[in-house]
Amino acid sequence: MTALIRRVLILLVRFLVGARADWRGCAPSTAQRIYFANHGSHLDTVAVMAALPWPVRRLTHPVAARDYWGRNAVLRWIAETGLRAVLIDRKPVRGEDPLGPAAAVLERGRSILIFPEGTRGSGEEMGPFRGGLHRIAARFPEVELIPVHLDNLQRILPKGSLLIVPITCTARFGAPIRLEEGEDRGAFLRRARQSVLDLVA
Repeated sequence: MTALIRRVLILLVRFLVGARADWRGCAPSTAQRIYFANHGSHLDTVAVMAALPWPVRRLTHPVAARDYWGRNAVLRWIAETGLRAVLIDRKPVRGEDPLGPAAAVLERGRSILIFPEGTRGSGEEMGPFRGGLHRIAARFPEVELIPVHLDNLQRILPKGSLLIVPITCTARFGAPIRLEEGEDRGAFLRRARQSVLDLVA
């Protein structure tokens, strides 16, 4: 029953926003990956997951903010059961590793989807990437990092709105990158951000 509901959720997203995939720099693969995308809408997570083919999607866990997706039972169920999301605290207790749950997923050989801006923006301009992507890349240097650019989602569900506007969304998947030996955090994050910007149509 859970698998059926999960499938219905994905089909609903595809019906509402299209969630079309454009594999520009890589091909769909069940190999372990870290997908990282721009963040302009609360639909970003479900749109990327809907764009992934089922064999890839079943091995991929989005990383989502607990303060939003865990704020009530319905959203938590959608995140944890419908999307197999890993919920993290954006304001963790002192001394706690906020990315610990995401690292645990990677240690099991599975893939994750993260949004390095940390919070969703206006959709007009992508914000700077926070350090979490660098920490994950340094901890799992053998895992490919796949940039993803989402377009139109800020227009489909504008910030502060509950009304979905039916406009087709495209998720563009770019060429894999890796943390280079000796590359400092700032340089890596700027390069990772640019790899997403390079996918803008």
